[in-house]
Amino acid sequence: MKQAVWIFLLWLIWGAMRVSASEMFDSRLQGDVGLASYSTRAIVEGSQAELSVLPYLDFTYERFFARVDTFGYKAKKIGYGCLEVIARFNQDGFRTDTPALNGLSTRQSSLPVGLGTLQVTPLGGVFFNVFHDINKSRGDWAELIYGAKFKASGVVFYPMLGFDYQSAAYTGYYYGVSAQEAIGSPFASYAPASAVNAFIALIMDVGLGRNWHLNAYVRHKRLDDSIYRSPIVTQRYLDTAYLALSYRY
Repeated sequence: MKQAVWIFLLWLIWGAMRVSASEMFDSRLQGDVGLASYSTRAIVEGSQAELSVLPYLDFTYERFFARVDTFGYKAKKIGYGCLEVIARFNQDGFRTDTPALNGLSTRQSSLPVGLGTLQVTPLGGVFFNVFHDINKSRGDWAELIYGAKFKASGVVFYPMLGFDYQSAAYTGYYYGVSAQEAIGSPFASYAPASAVNAFIALIMDVGLGRNWHLNAYVRHKRLDDSIYRSPIVTQRYLDTAYLALSYRY
């Protein structure tokens, strides 16, 4: 099955190389490049809120694009957008070398790859992405997001609403407690089912002049019961945010 997925991805890229001239993409770099501070609320027992400073990338160049944490290649135009081969940079892993998590093994961050599309319709933008983690969890992840756009007092706002699905393999790796771990830790054995998490988010874009922009993002996600009931999870809600200073090309 995994070999079939990789063959399909390679076929998409090969087919994209043979498109007609009418499907050529702009060769100019368009979008934002800068630096951002990223923050994620801790939801696991004994973990600290994560704060990191990393590049901020939100641009397109020919068929290649970056959308903050998602990177990809536009394989074929479909509808109001493109079929895309995508990968995501995640920081969902956590260390367990703390007294509170003694006896558990470290969870490595996922490496999701898959297919997706962004459809920019007259009524707003719709994201639909499907991922498979090629790292330790071997789980699947899908997300559907709707985003609108409006402007007020010189600031552009992008309110967003969506949900994501995480397979039992994914939730089990990050939030489960194996029978062996239960023996050497204070936690009971737990095998979560798949999860569907709903969230709301808001992006704000403030122009500072001379192509410089300040971008802010906040997201509030309600975790499914199968995650929240885990003995190592302490919070019902997962909050993430970033603040970025970027130059727009």
